[in-house]
Amino acid sequence: MKALVTGGGGFLGLYLTEQLVERDFDVRVFCRKQYPRLEELGVDHVCGDVRDATAVLEACRDVDVAFHVAALPGVWGPWKEFYETNVVGTENVIAGCRRCGTPKLVYTSSPSVIYDAKEHHNVDERHPYPERYLCHYPHTKAIAERSVLEANGKDGVATVALRPHLIWGPRDNHLLPRLIERAASGRLRRVGTGENMVSMSYVENTAAAHLLAADALTLDSPLAGQAYFINEAQAVNLWDWIDELVQLAGLPAVTKHMSRSAASRVGAICEGVYSLLRLPGEPPMTRFVASQLSSSHYYDVSKAQRDFGFSSVVPVEEGMQRLAPELKRLAASHPR
Repeated sequence: MKALVTGGGGFLGLYLTEQLVERDFDVRVFCRKQYPRLEELGVDHVCGDVRDATAVLEACRDVDVAFHVAALPGVWGPWKEFYETNVVGTENVIAGCRRCGTPKLVYTSSPSVIYDAKEHHNVDERHPYPERYLCHYPHTKAIAERSVLEANGKDGVATVALRPHLIWGPRDNHLLPRLIERAASGRLRRVGTGENMVSMSYVENTAAAHLLAADALTLDSPLAGQAYFINEAQAVNLWDWIDELVQLAGLPAVTKHMSRSAASRVGAICEGVYSLLRLPGEPPMTRFVASQLSSSHYYDVSKAQRDFGFSSVVPVEEGMQRLAPELKRLAASHPR
C-alpha cells in the first residue's frame, strides 16, 4: 500500500507518517520544506506547495490513499492566504486524486467548521454549518470540507472528513508553545467563568483515527462522503486542564481573570487596530479566541466509534506524562 500525506512534516502529519511507516506503508510526504525526521524515516519526501496544482497532481500519482493534512491554521491573516491554501489547495488534492484514480481521500477538517460562537454540548455531526464565521480559518476549512464530501464517488474516489478537536501532545509547534509563553510572561488570563467544558484530542490518537478511517473507507462503506468528530470520549474543564499543563511546566496556576464580554470587546478592538494599522502577527485577543476560551464546545464521537471503531490508544494521563518534559523545556526557554 502506498500513501500520500500532505503536510507530513507538520505536527499531526508527522505522527501520521510515523504510524504509516510502522505499518509498512510506502509513504510519500508532500510539504513545503525539508524535515530531518522525514529523512530518518526514509519516506519519499517531495517538496511543494498545495497551491501548485501541477505539483499536487504529480504527488497523487500511484497512491492507494491520500491523507490531506496540510492547511494554514491561525485566527488572523488575509482572506487570500487562507483561501488559497485551505480551499484551492484542497481542490487541487481532490482533482489530483480524481485524475490519478486514487481510491481513498481522508481529509483533516476541524470542528470549527460548524462553530457558531454558541455553546456546543455533546454536539454530533448533524449540527449545521453556521451562516457566518468569526475568522477565516474555520470559514475556509468549511468550504474545503464541503468540497471533499461533495467529491465522494466522483471518478471512483471515496472521501471522508475527520474533525479532530484541540490536538495536543509532544512536538506541538502551535498551541502549547503560545500557551506556555503567555503563562511564563504573566499574560495568560482566564476568560469567562472557568466552568466551560471542551473536547481534546491527543495527537497519537488523532493519527490512529486517520488510519482506522482509511482502512474502513470504500465507496459502499458508511464513511463515504461523511464527516466525523474525533476527540477523547470524555470532555474536560478547559481551565483545569490548562492549569495542569502550566503546573507540569513548573509555572504557577493562572489566577488573572477576564469576563467573556470584556474579552470579546477587547478582541473586537484589537482586530480593528490590527486591520487599520496593518500590524504584523496576530492580535493578542480576537472575538473567536474569546469565544473559544469562555464557552463549552465538546463533541459526540459515537458515530466514529460505530462506523470505524475509533477509540483512544493512548490514555490522557499517559499523554500528559509524555508531554511533561517538553512543557518544562518550553517554560525554561521563557525566563520570568
